[in-house]
Amino acid sequence: MNERSNSRKVLVTGGAGYIGSHAVLALGRAGYEVVILDNLVYGHRDLVESVLEVPLVEGDVADRPLVEQVLREHDIGAVMHFAAYAYVGESAADPGKYYANNVAGTISLLEAMRAVGVARLVFSSTCAVYGVARDLPITESHPQEPINPYGAGKLMVERMLQDYDAAYGLRSVRLRYFNAAGADPDGLLGEDHTPETHLIPLVLRTALGRQPSVSIFGYDHPTPDGTCIRDYIHVSDLADAHVLGLRYLENGGATAVFNLGNGNGFSVNEVIEAARRVTGREIPADIGPARPGDPPALVGSADHARRALGWQPRYPDIEDIIAHAWAWHRKRHGA
Repeated sequence: MNERSNSRKVLVTGGAGYIGSHAVLALGRAGYEVVILDNLVYGHRDLVESVLEVPLVEGDVADRPLVEQVLREHDIGAVMHFAAYAYVGESAADPGKYYANNVAGTISLLEAMRAVGVARLVFSSTCAVYGVARDLPITESHPQEPINPYGAGKLMVERMLQDYDAAYGLRSVRLRYFNAAGADPDGLLGEDHTPETHLIPLVLRTALGRQPSVSIFGYDHPTPDGTCIRDYIHVSDLADAHVLGLRYLENGGATAVFNLGNGNGFSVNEVIEAARRVTGREIPADIGPARPGDPPALVGSADHARRALGWQPRYPDIEDIIAHAWAWHRKRHGA
């Protein structure tokens, strides 16, 4: 594969979304020029225009001629790929939608990169590729046995990326992260999904009075307090890891996969209690039945990322994560 020059211009697909927008912010702070490609199904044009202030191309990764045009016209040297549907329940109900967008759309992106000669990609993957944890903390060598089409599609893309490297020399970093949470510490960006399914924003919506209570799914899991345990990683720490992954590739690093997590889990109860302390509000909670296939605990080991990328989370404390998210939600939705 004839690789382009070492341009410091990065195309961020899905850059108007939650994690993608924080990566755009981190890239800008690290001295990169950024172009966003986003179909705005879930992204926020207003945040791109008012906060990120970088070129936004409204379009889809499946539109190969458009992607090739953007790569050429902007002299792109690398791609960060966040554009994907990410609702686990929806993926089970409509797998065709997820495979068409997340898998087939990525093939189109990769073929456009090949055609233009862009040979570096940082890919937004997920701990959902592991399925139900056999051992904790989860390392990159843990068996990959996804239990839903969302995780299966991400694993398919990971395999594709290995094959594209072997056949075409397109090198990639695949970042499998756990529960993204929090908001930019300066309050510039945050989480704003419709519909919202993540625990921390749902807890904070309850604190704001935008919903009457937050649901706890199951109180009899085999965990210390009976509620599910998850590894929450600050979204700004995730964004930093993407920049480090790009630098790793720029320095000649081989195609690789890295977990991103704090290595510490917090139960649903612990998250709600921390939110009560941070917000000073009551936050009513209702107990419902456990969701089928919901793993009792998911905690990841990020030792490999620390060693190879030099990555170290700046905000591992759950109260800091919630405090940043709380400031964002109050700014975005009023309090």
